[in-house]
Amino acid sequence: MNYRKFRADQLFTGYQLLGNDAVLVTDEQGVVETILPYAEAGDEVEQLVGILSPGFINCHCHLELSHMKGLIPEKAGMTDFVLAVVQQRHHPDENILAAIETAESEMLQNGIVAVGDICNNTLTLAQKRKGRLYYHNFIEASGFVPAIAEQRFARSLDFFNAYAQQYALPIESNSIVPHAPYSVSPELFKRIIHFPGNHILTMHNQESMAEEELFMNNKGDFRRMFEGMNIDISFFQPSGKNSLQTVLPYFLRNQTLILVHNVTTTENDIDILKNSGSSSPDSRLRTPDYYFCLCPSANLYIGNGLPNIDLLMNSGIPIVMGTDSLASNHQLSILEEIKTLQHLFPALELLQLLQWATINGAKALQLEEMLGSFEKGKKPGVVLIKTEENGIGSGSQVERLL
Repeated sequence: MNYRKFRADQLFTGYQLLGNDAVLVTDEQGVVETILPYAEAGDEVEQLVGILSPGFINCHCHLELSHMKGLIPEKAGMTDFVLAVVQQRHHPDENILAAIETAESEMLQNGIVAVGDICNNTLTLAQKRKGRLYYHNFIEASGFVPAIAEQRFARSLDFFNAYAQQYALPIESNSIVPHAPYSVSPELFKRIIHFPGNHILTMHNQESMAEEELFMNNKGDFRRMFEGMNIDISFFQPSGKNSLQTVLPYFLRNQTLILVHNVTTTENDIDILKNSGSSSPDSRLRTPDYYFCLCPSANLYIGNGLPNIDLLMNSGIPIVMGTDSLASNHQLSILEEIKTLQHLFPALELLQLLQWATINGAKALQLEEMLGSFEKGKKPGVVLIKTEENGIGSGSQVERLL
């Protein structure tokens, strides 16, 4: 068997950063054989400048919105951004399909190997069947009016069945998920959460203060959003709690939940997450697996603020990374998200950022047996982060090697 051997300034394994003495050995298809010292590597070692890393995991994307790149002005705020997506997302299918293909190619070039992708239709299905990236398809259900819960769930179930029948991996790779607390009724939540096999869920979480105001006292700018969509919410009674605390009891103890954005997440919210279900007398029921997904470039684009990174980082709840969509971002690049976080939070360590971008994301999507780290038998992708004099800088780029 022929092998490829890679040596760079640093080698990130998925868990730790090694120096330039480490050599990664894979077969020609990219399956990891071993990591060994340079002195033991023999001939034909490829010498590279930068950081070798497993391929990146994009835990939150809306590939189906790729045709909306540049259509929504930056800093519009959460309410006007949501209204713009609802009102402007409908374009001819041929334009949408072409944009989907281009966006997927961009992710490939940017070293992304797996995507947690939000789906409100089947327009991405044909592209995904080409098998260029791993996808977990999050079939999104929404409907804030209780009377339409059955209808909206049936629609999502039709999409789920289409993906399940035509796009299948050796693992379960599709889920029906709630869009957000402010767009899913309790009746629809129950249908989603109890759908058989829904082992990985995701939800847009606490994206703005307007979301919190709605649930606390039925006030704030989200009322204008519902008016703009001609949705009568006169039935709604605020819980007096914030959005996350209102809907968290719906979720089951054996589910993974990826919480996306988390702009207004508080220490109290984190305490509730960490203690959820811990008082159950049945110790066989494990507590849920939570992940915080950061999409900083999208937060800046929309203008709805950034999460408290220090709070999330110190919570003990794993952090993963996402790009969101081209409706709310200039590119689909996990490396660019790393750069954004480095710029805004210079105290963040590179090791942490790379873990968030690789092994944590693989675990969140339950792909860690295949992706996320350089371990024997895995095929995680091999990317080279081209560094500058002081490490990853604004001009750094990524090259996909395998």
